[in-house]
Amino acid sequence: MLRIIAHTALLAGALALGGCGFADSRAPVPEFMRMKEAEQPPPEAAPDVKRLVREQIDVVFLTTSNPREVHVAPPHHEVRGPGWTACVRAQLTSATGSPLGPQTYVVTIVGGKVVDRRRAEEVDICGTETYEPI
Repeated sequence: MLRIIAHTALLAGALALGGCGFADSRAPVPEFMRMKEAEQPPPEAAPDVKRLVREQIDVVFLTTSNPREVHVAPPHHEVRGPGWTACVRAQLTSATGSPLGPQTYVVTIVGGKVVDRRRAEEVDICGTETYEPI
């Protein structure tokens, strides 16, 4: 019986001491026992959206949509994440050849590349942006 109590006490002590190594940076323990906060990488410089859209137009629009009068808005830093977003507007043609009129997309730029695009929605700020031709 004494042997079981001793093993239990040793296990409890090991767990208690092991838990000290997992204290986060805001834990109420002495400074030397806290984990260091991870350093955030510096934010990317604002991308040249005109150049990126011009060079990667096939990523933003389908080539069959025949994009014309392409305009871009200034980039905005992503709220969550390291990238940037920008609004892109162009006159497009449907797959059947009929004009679709002006269409607006939101592109995501990370590391100097367009990594995602989606059609702009009402919650996006694309309607109030100032656009410049590419």
